[in-house]
Amino acid sequence: MTDLLVVGSLAYDSIQTPKGRAERTLGGSANYFSVSASQFTKVSLVGVVGEDYKDSDIQILKDRNIDTSGMQIQKGKTFFWEGAYEGDMNEAQTKITNLNVFESFNPRLPAEYTGASFLFLANIAPELQLQVLDQVKSPLCIGLDTMNFWISIKLEALKSVVKKVNVVLINEKEAKDLTQKSSVVAAVKQIVEMGPICVVVKRGEYGFMCYTKSEGFFSLPAYPTENLVDPTGAGDTFAGGFFGYLSSLKKAPTAQDFRQACIKGTVMASFTIEDFGLGALLKVNSDSFKAREREYLKTVTH
Repeated sequence: MTDLLVVGSLAYDSIQTPKGRAERTLGGSANYFSVSASQFTKVSLVGVVGEDYKDSDIQILKDRNIDTSGMQIQKGKTFFWEGAYEGDMNEAQTKITNLNVFESFNPRLPAEYTGASFLFLANIAPELQLQVLDQVKSPLCIGLDTMNFWISIKLEALKSVVKKVNVVLINEKEAKDLTQKSSVVAAVKQIVEMGPICVVVKRGEYGFMCYTKSEGFFSLPAYPTENLVDPTGAGDTFAGGFFGYLSSLKKAPTAQDFRQACIKGTVMASFTIEDFGLGALLKVNSDSFKAREREYLKTVTH
């Protein structure tokens, strides 16, 4: 049985930041998520790539004990994104988006994936997320990510997904747009009323805000790093650390578990931003993670 399943994008990215440029580095939500989550648990992924996707890049995932048997390889090219960051690097400016084979992505789960204990629906079209939900049996916990694009053009379909999941990961603007609330606090509370038991607001360099109806709000800053190279994938890395930790508990998570998962996700994301693409994340091991987690906890506790 699969412990943790992620369904999302697999891509190549070209990225320009004030620290330099990377050409056709590994990207996509499922790549960042699965590498991050593999620090804690066994991960399986479902996504689609083209014929240009390198065997060596598939091997990177296999070396992290990530099950790639749900990866579809289709005729054509892999999803490609090019973006640039300036100044404080809080937001990317998209230069090129070529969906390629991702445009016709049809997420069909291998039989052994349908019994996954934990499921993360990464940032894909809400209809595809619903299609995945129709294929799984009874996960202990289902998580969802989305973006303003889907909120603006697929709002009703997205709300249908939100009703069926346990955790929503979202940023402040997305939360406000989803609920038409001007206050992020009010927005988060309304999202929980839709069905989820936990909402996590990703706040970039300012950390996160976690809300559960039983325990209320829990918020901490990001790990203080001086070496910001590339913020691409930080949110997906956070989600991977978050759900990887929850999956490792092998039980239905509590409000306190969600809070601990936020800490794990924050620490994992702090590695990602220190290099282009997956460069820094692939170097993380148990010792380096624990050392940074101790450093982080010192900054947020007395």
